Amino acid sequence: MAPELKRDIFQAIADPTRRQIIDLISSKPMNLKTIADHFDISRPAISQQVKILHECGLLEIKREGRETFCSIRPNEFKKIADWVERYRGLWETKIDTFEEYVNQLQAKKNKKHGKSK
Repeated sequence: MAPELKRDIFQAIADPTRRQIIDLISSKPMNLKTIADHFDISRPAISQQVKILHECGLLEIKREGRETFCSIRPNEFKKIADWVERYRGLWETKIDTFEEYVNQLQAKKNKKHGKSK
């Protein structure tokens, strides 16, 4: 069951530590101790970062006995990808326009110096 979303997904993924946590558990669920072992910060600090990721719906948290396991919620990442995809045309158009501009400058430079392509 998805948690009630209390945080913004984009603010959550803006933090490099949280992105590293996502990278770590993207291939398989991990317990908090294993996650914490990959960082030079305290386990409570890792727990706080995991909590933020959970509150925005990116992670699922399950207790098994005394351990807490974290796993990715892929559908939430699809929402991010879908949002970014809506704006892909903006940067592709700008890159294409810039490439045309550079080609025009190069053509002018070549013409000025009597060079051909």
